[in-house]
Amino acid sequence: MLKVKIVPGENIERALKRYRNKVRNTQQLKRIRNNEQFTKKSKVKREQLAKAVYRNEYMQKMEE
Repeated sequence: MLKVKIVPGENIERALKRYRNKVRNTQQLKRIRNNEQFTKKSKVKREQLAKAVYRNEYMQKMEE
């Protein structure tokens, strides 16, 4: 659970903005969405490998 301490005299909008940034930075929503349905470890590894291959090819194109 994320907690944001509100400083006395602080605007509530500023506190909400800090909370949203904290949620985004901790990738909390991403983890929740990934846990909605089970994904086999082999599929996760396959997706990670495909992402790494794509990233590697992209970086090689950028160097040319």
